[in-house]
Amino acid sequence: MSITHTASARDAHACDRNDVYAAACPCRDMLDLLANKWSALAIGALEDGPMRFGELKRTLEGVSPKVLSASLKRLEDAGLVDREVFAEVPPRVEYSLTPLGVGASAPLAHLRDWVNENVTQH
Repeated sequence: MSITHTASARDAHACDRNDVYAAACPCRDMLDLLANKWSALAIGALEDGPMRFGELKRTLEGVSPKVLSASLKRLEDAGLVDREVFAEVPPRVEYSLTPLGVGASAPLAHLRDWVNENVTQH
């Protein structure tokens, strides 16, 4: 058995058990998404309930509309955020956390709290 085959077999096995340290593990996509500051902040902003795009943009100071839109799309594609369009004139769109998003919000809240408490201690 070659070294390459052994590494591939190990990576395939690691992915079966969701090992984020394995190069080929799909868990890394979720980690990449959640480690993004705008994703983490958007999830935090949505913890208290649904928000419209403009509300999110005002809450997440410094984010551009393009970056916020892309972040929300990625969160929606990953199943962390729901986007609901209301049939009104003009159309109203609200974003909210899915149960998966709520689950992600707790560890992200701990990270945000830690950053707030420790950022000046370097």
